[in-house]
Amino acid sequence: MPYRLHSLSLALPLALALVAGQAQAARVDNFVLLDHQGAAHELYYYRDAPAVVIMVQGNGCPIVRNALNDYKALRDHYGEQGVEFYLLNANLQDDRAAMQKEAAEWDIDIPILDDETQLIGESLGLVRTAEVLVIDPKTWQVAYRGPLNDRINDYERQRAEASEHYAADAIEALIAGEGQAIKVAERDAIGCLINFPARTPQQAPISYTADVAPILQQNCVACHQEGGIGPWAMSGYNMVRGFAPMIREVVRTKRMPPWHADPHIGTFKNGRGLTVEEAQTLVHWAEAGAPRGEGDDPLALAENKAAEWPLGEPDLIIDIPAYEVPASGVVDYQFPVVKNPLDTPVWIVATDILPGDRNVVHHVLFGSTQSEIAESDRGLDFEQYIGGYAPGNEGSHMPEGTGIRVEGGGYYQFQMHYTPYGKAVVDESKLGLYFADEPPANYLRQTVVVDPTIRVPANDPRYQEEAYLTFDRDAVAYSLVPHSHYRGIASHFELQRPDGSSEMLLSVPNYDFNWQRTYEFAEPVAMPAGSRLVHRTVYDNSARNPGNPDPNREVPWGLQSWDEMLYGAVQFTWAEESTANPIHNEELHETFQMVGFMDRNMDGKLVWSELPGYIKKRLVQGFAAVDTNGDGGLDANEIFNMQNHRQEVATTDGTPSAE
Repeated sequence: MPYRLHSLSLALPLALALVAGQAQAARVDNFVLLDHQGAAHELYYYRDAPAVVIMVQGNGCPIVRNALNDYKALRDHYGEQGVEFYLLNANLQDDRAAMQKEAAEWDIDIPILDDETQLIGESLGLVRTAEVLVIDPKTWQVAYRGPLNDRINDYERQRAEASEHYAADAIEALIAGEGQAIKVAERDAIGCLINFPARTPQQAPISYTADVAPILQQNCVACHQEGGIGPWAMSGYNMVRGFAPMIREVVRTKRMPPWHADPHIGTFKNGRGLTVEEAQTLVHWAEAGAPRGEGDDPLALAENKAAEWPLGEPDLIIDIPAYEVPASGVVDYQFPVVKNPLDTPVWIVATDILPGDRNVVHHVLFGSTQSEIAESDRGLDFEQYIGGYAPGNEGSHMPEGTGIRVEGGGYYQFQMHYTPYGKAVVDESKLGLYFADEPPANYLRQTVVVDPTIRVPANDPRYQEEAYLTFDRDAVAYSLVPHSHYRGIASHFELQRPDGSSEMLLSVPNYDFNWQRTYEFAEPVAMPAGSRLVHRTVYDNSARNPGNPDPNREVPWGLQSWDEMLYGAVQFTWAEESTANPIHNEELHETFQMVGFMDRNMDGKLVWSELPGYIKKRLVQGFAAVDTNGDGGLDANEIFNMQNHRQEVATTDGTPSAE
């Protein structure tokens, strides 16, 4: 077997085992790690690569620094043949900022995977930095481990050039295919020792009753309970023990808990992510055989059961018209409308959706309108958007002191997205609304940074689109929601202030279409007048993306999940607005929104080549007159003023202006 643990006294009892209780094996389990720049990387994503190569890195280690140029040369040569290269840092003392500094100082242009939990380093049996692992994606076994080559063969001495190229030989053998023997399967590596305190013999035993159950109750049971959205209920030790290997897997791959924000960026009050210590506890417990411990079963005693309405009984329940969802096929978006049963205005301060069948309800959006909408005119736009539902975005309260006013009469309008799952069902979902007794201090405003013109190129594994929204008055942001479809893999929101400073508000490096999270700031974010909220999304339209319906298709904007979206929602208030003094101008706001996705060079104005056709037709001879500041482009205010001027002229004489 081409692998051995370097120190049996230090190694975990079942390192590299798929589940506790199995024999030791050289198969490398899947994992997801963020690199030193905050990008996510999954090992099994490279299942079709000839090889995946990992060198163990540590800041300040002279052996690593000495070997870096050789490792880069190896990357430059074999990277062109599809081999993937990484560095991996499992040092307790090296945080992301320190890795970024080391990378800048030593010109490291290879992703440094940050194993801050040390769980991956433990399972790989790492002992020293500068060790190289060559992994065969066909079997996910370690084909070679040891030094990169023989140039550095002692801590104090080195050769001018290497005479043996161990890692390169292993890569060549994997590229050549089956039947090609690897000359040397493993050698002892020279490097700096790595401290793995959790795998020492003195480590205290972990038990379900004392250590694991409290973590599950805090982070998991809200979904994994009777009647919850989780596929199984964490009802007690026997159930949890049965799923222990699965718990280990989903923690290592960051699939669960479904919280995908980079923990190093921003602070969110509704965070569901595990701490480093919690992740270590769950994985080590599963690897130790899932011991129960002494005492009563905390989860069995809790008798967790999901409430029908988690926020309490609503003040008003709206029955959404029933819809027959077929067992298979594609269901067009449905846009039902329900008459408002109230004839007096209300202030909505919380909402919830009770899905009739969680298996088919992919998402629900809802709003209100005072106008009757013909069935042929129903669609994506809402006269007044109120809220939505998706797995991960269930019932929620609006920020304190804010609300949405809905006038008496009129209608509630819905957008329903159904996904058949093999069984024909009738969905009868309900909307629950919660009202304030008195008008809140301010209007809650909701908008999106959006680009409906996107086109994602075929077979592009990392294509980025971006748009921005300028806030022309002082504003306060409360939450963000990134949204894309099957090909979206990462999403970011950056605040660019008028003084030139900027701040990353949210980074979602491992976006999961199945979970549409709202990220609520722990403290509201001030956005001075003139600030831009820039939203970027990265798409993977390659065959390696397991959720990609067709990598050979150029993907346009569209509602259905096989199309794409650049869509970043934000909840905010205007600092100078109150419910007694509304100042929001929706037409001006939409103009800023339009400029934000048409402005390809992000300079704050639209030059002639960036203008849409309908505006060009109006400006064939009048561009200079509309460009009132003479900067050669049109900003949002100039476009808004032009449109208002045309409306005023049309209102005066009854005919459109020729200007």
